[in-house]
Amino acid sequence: MITAIAWKNVWRNRTRSFTVVAAVTIGIFAGVFSMAAINSSILQRIDAAVNEELSHIQVNSKEFRKSSDIQNVISDYPEVEAVLKSTPGVTDVTGRIIVRGMASTATKSTGVEITGVDPEKEKQMFTLSGRLIPGTGSYFEENTKYNTAFIGEKLAKELNIIRYILTDESFGKLEEEGVPAAVLEKLGTLKGERFTSEKKFRKAFGNLLDASENEKYTWKVIEAAWNYREGSRLILSFLDAGNNQTGAAFRISGIFRTNNDMFESTGLFVPVSELRQLTGMGEGTFHRVIARLENDDITNDITKEIRQKLPDYEVMNWKEIQPDLAMIADFMGQIYAVFMIIILAALAFGIVNTMMMSVLERTRELGMLMAVGMNRRRVFIMIMLESVFLSITGGFAGMAVSEVVIAITGKTGINLMKYSEGMEAIGYSAHLFPTIDLKFFISTTILIVLTGIVSSIYPARKALKLNPIEAIRTE
Repeated sequence: MITAIAWKNVWRNRTRSFTVVAAVTIGIFAGVFSMAAINSSILQRIDAAVNEELSHIQVNSKEFRKSSDIQNVISDYPEVEAVLKSTPGVTDVTGRIIVRGMASTATKSTGVEITGVDPEKEKQMFTLSGRLIPGTGSYFEENTKYNTAFIGEKLAKELNIIRYILTDESFGKLEEEGVPAAVLEKLGTLKGERFTSEKKFRKAFGNLLDASENEKYTWKVIEAAWNYREGSRLILSFLDAGNNQTGAAFRISGIFRTNNDMFESTGLFVPVSELRQLTGMGEGTFHRVIARLENDDITNDITKEIRQKLPDYEVMNWKEIQPDLAMIADFMGQIYAVFMIIILAALAFGIVNTMMMSVLERTRELGMLMAVGMNRRRVFIMIMLESVFLSITGGFAGMAVSEVVIAITGKTGINLMKYSEGMEAIGYSAHLFPTIDLKFFISTTILIVLTGIVSSIYPARKALKLNPIEAIRTE
């Protein structure tokens, strides 16, 4: 009976109750959705670090990371490989040759890290091959008499390998994407003109379009004009095993695109057999051995175990190689807690304020109930239930809206292309797919109920202090 009365009391003033429920719903949704977006961004970055750039564990000679000296090799690769493969939890192992050098074209040159890889093993262990930009070639799949290289889009732009040309096909793409005829007409003056860099191209068409058109269509124009001639070449120069300057021409096998500009601008991959021949390094020697694990949760334990087995080498996992990313991942629980404290504090103040107004408005009514025999415990429970009902209704509505929106955006994604340059400069994707686990939803629901109970204590105690005789006289 008390429960039914409490529920009816909640909706006696519908406008106020709906306002509180709406406020709670919006607050819960904003907090949960923000955390889902942040969570997805961090998970995407970790996934990219492990599956495209670093793997779970790396083994190097102790001085290699400090000096990058070509002489600091792992000469007993078969033994190291055997130790790693015999460790429970390790699924794949491969070796890499890594040299620092220069990549050059006819117009530009830049420093790069040249990584010699076993294409078949790397394709099994990493997802980088899936990042190939369509139309730029393949991941070392074409048989050719030339040396081949798989390079990042950022590096290709820096070397002027990627150019920008507005062709008939470009204008057709822009028309399909809904770019107005007036904008296409302005861009027509650039048709067929070749630009060696994105910066020059942006400046050229930026002067033709007004501010709003630039803001709306810049990325579409750049993508439409993006141009690459398959089979382009570059020159790689570096020191060989005898510290003599050497180098060779490489044909670009394909170009990859990730969300990490730094990785794209310095990473360059070539078949290990080709790099071994050019450097003069002996068979079975590598600079780095990388290992994949069954899952990321066992990384720390496996790292400790491998360190004990390989005391003469430097053994590091991705968390130690990129401590900033590891710190963010480890602090996700604290980030969630801060968000929830803010949300629940706002919820608590809203409930307390609403219930205090309700108690003050019903002073006479509460006095009469106590006068006719309703004991103080029942009054306390009734006020508490009203608070809990308000918080639960708003909380469940907020969680339901959050779940629906997260499910939708988790499939469609949230495009933040306007901020892509800044986000990708530090390795984060500008296309987010919000996600959050079921455990978070359950714990948040429990906290909302507890917040409703705690918030009801002060208004309920206020009601208990009412003197029935004085309360009845209140107008």
